[in-house]
Amino acid sequence: MMKRLLIFGMVLVFLSGCAHAISRGVLKEVDREITFSALIKAPNAYQGRVVLLGGIIVTTINKQEGTLLEVYQTRLDREGRPTNTDRSEGRFLALYQGYLDSEIYSKGRKVTIAGTVQGEKVQLLGEIEYRYPYLITKEIHLWEKEKPVQYERYPRDLWYDPWDPWGPWGFWGWSSRRYHWYGHHWHH
Repeated sequence: MMKRLLIFGMVLVFLSGCAHAISRGVLKEVDREITFSALIKAPNAYQGRVVLLGGIIVTTINKQEGTLLEVYQTRLDREGRPTNTDRSEGRFLALYQGYLDSEIYSKGRKVTIAGTVQGEKVQLLGEIEYRYPYLITKEIHLWEKEKPVQYERYPRDLWYDPWDPWGPWGFWGWSSRRYHWYGHHWHH
């Protein structure tokens, strides 16, 4: 009995680590056959179909009918997280029928959206007319801001003694230790 509970608990932990950003109910409605490249070529052909898209927010505009997000499309990983942000097949517009704060849903944030295709909207993008696939959102997932990777400021001293009263650089910044990195000799 205890063994079964342990196995069941491990399965739950494993499955919770692989959870998708969008709820199961909405994911069941998504037509996975529709690719973004097909959608951007003929948005009107997919009217009424539910798609799963993601990318990086370009603009957030609050309007009378809701909040309109312009999103720079990127591929999604298995969890629905936007990846490979240097590659895109275009942009799309998604209308959330409610209020989203533009300070939270701000430029540069990653977002995953499940929505119903309404067709296309033509708007100016710079000085050109751009045909955006246009959706009404069913569910939105805003991803946490990624924390920058922290690197050490100075090379690690393999002979550093944390209990040395003068620290890694010695008394008044002078050290009698020799450093041998990549075949070079440095004296401090």
